[in-house]
Formats: sequence, structure tokens, C-alpha cells
Amino acid sequence: MEEGQIFEPQTELAGFRIAVDKMKNEIGKIIVGQHRMVELMIAAILSDGHILIEGVPGVAKTLSAKLLARSIDTGFSRIQFTPDLMPSDVLGTSVFNTKTAEFEFRRGPIFSNLVLIDEINRAPAKTQAALFEVMEEKQITIDGITYPMEPPYMVIATQNPIEQEGTYRLPEAQLDRFLFKIEVGYPSKEEEIRILTEFQGRKGVNNLDAIQPIISAAEMRNAQEIVRGIHIEPNLISYIVSIVDNTRKNRDIYLGASPRASINLMTTSKAIAAMRGRNFVTPDDIQFVAGPVLQHRIILTPEKEMEGATPEDVVNETVKQVEVPR
Repeated sequence: MEEGQIFEPQTELAGFRIAVDKMKNEIGKIIVGQHRMVELMIAAILSDGHILIEGVPGVAKTLSAKLLARSIDTGFSRIQFTPDLMPSDVLGTSVFNTKTAEFEFRRGPIFSNLVLIDEINRAPAKTQAALFEVMEEKQITIDGITYPMEPPYMVIATQNPIEQEGTYRLPEAQLDRFLFKIEVGYPSKEEEIRILTEFQGRKGVNNLDAIQPIISAAEMRNAQEIVRGIHIEPNLISYIVSIVDNTRKNRDIYLGASPRASINLMTTSKAIAAMRGRNFVTPDDIQFVAGPVLQHRIILTPEKEMEGATPEDVVNETVKQVEVPR
């Protein structure tokens, strides 16, 4: 019996890793490079969280989100945020039915499994605020009636870090609801040559139909349960708390990370451990996700910003200052 208890999780974890590798391969049919972004996106949905992808136009932010959705056999919707977008355009609205003489709720595009929100910072605060409940509680309340979302549920938002005209900065409360902030940079010269070569080979068409679903909604829910069951030692929990606490004491940081950040560090490090074929967390797993989990949750002091430092730089410095458990 004891042998079975040891063997069964190992077998389950092996199947889990095979499925994750297949998802990476499917996405890699079109996306060149960006391995870290793809790994973080998969880790986010395994951790049952949302992600904010930031990068200049043309670095495949939207395409990557579409490919992730294609690799999972679930519902997908895309919302283009614009300055004139209203909350009802996202959530849905009640419409009067003349036949029944009653109001009927017509669901908006937020009702899906994977929801891509393009250029989230282009919509005004009222529309951004409409996402607060669904991102935190996975439900929508309209006219006093609560509508739960079907799991798995994930919001993938994109934004351009450079363009400021016609944009509305995301408030800290909303940024804190994102599990990861993933910054996408330019590809290397070699990767860009591959991008052009493969694009030419596809005759200039990104055929998303070539991407096959690897995992069903039920299998994804089971994978999320596997991640929750990954073991983490008490000393590593203390390590996570020390990292987050350091952001609150750092003189270069005006606003430190919240306890939600500590929880997110723990859940995402479990996902990374499982993706790497382990049923236990190591300090490397925590360090791998520290930047994406913390960088959007801190505010630097004006003096540090004037020096040209970025939140990611300061987070990396903070992590280095904390003693790694042995």
C-alpha cells in the first residue's frame, strides 16, 4: 500500500509533465523563442491566476495568448478595450423580453474560460473596475444576481508600456489581482531570422487551426489540483515571507508587496516545480517566479526612479539580500 501511495503521484506527475511539454510544443509551432513567457503563461493557468503581458507592439503578446487558448479545449473570447467601452459591453446587460414581459440577462464576452483583454489600459476607470469582482472571486453580480464563472477561468491582459496618449493607468488594487506581470522584450537577432524564415515558409499566414488542443477543461482542473498538492517545506514558506517582507522594508521601495503576493509566490513556485517534474518546491522555483509576481506590486521611491532603476531590478536585488535556505 505504501508503495502504491508513492508510485501513484509519480505516475500522475509524469503525465502532467508530458501534457505541459506538448502544450509548449504546440505553441512553439508558431511562436519563436519567448520560452520564459510561454512557461510563465502555463504556470499561471495551472495556478488558477491571471496575467498582465506588457511589451511594445509586434512582439506576439496577443498571438501568444491566442495560442495558449488553442492548446486548451475550453472557451475563449477576446475583448478590445477602447476609451468608449462601457462596463455593460464587457459584463453583459439586462434586456426586456416583450414576449415574457421580463428582463433577461445577456452575457457579455467576459463569460468564457480564457478571456483575452487587448490593451487593458485603453479603457477608462469605470470599465477597468468592472473586472475587479470577476478577477478576484471568479463571478459577476448583475442586478443582485450572482453568475459564477466556469473553471478554469483566466484573464490575459496586454498593454503597451510606451504609448501614454489615450491610456488610463491601472490602479494598484487592480494590478494586485494579476498573478504575473510578464514583460516581453525584443527577440534576439537569431530568433528574428527564424521568425522571418518560418513566416515566409507559412506564406505569411499564422494558421491557428494548426494548433491542436492538448488538454481538456476537466484535465486542466485536475492539473490545478496536482499543483495545489505539491509539497513545500516550512523553511521555504519562511523564505517566501522574508522576500515579501523585504520589499516592505527596502528604502528604495515606497510601497511593498501585499500578503496576496506571498500566496502567489507559493502557488506559482508549486506550478513551476510540477512543470519541472518534481513534487516538491526548491528555492530556484521561488526565485524564478519572484520577478513576475512582485514587480507590478511595488512602487519605487521617486529617487530610485530618477536613477533609472526598474521594479524588476529592485526585486532582483531584494531577492539576493535574503538568505537562501539550505
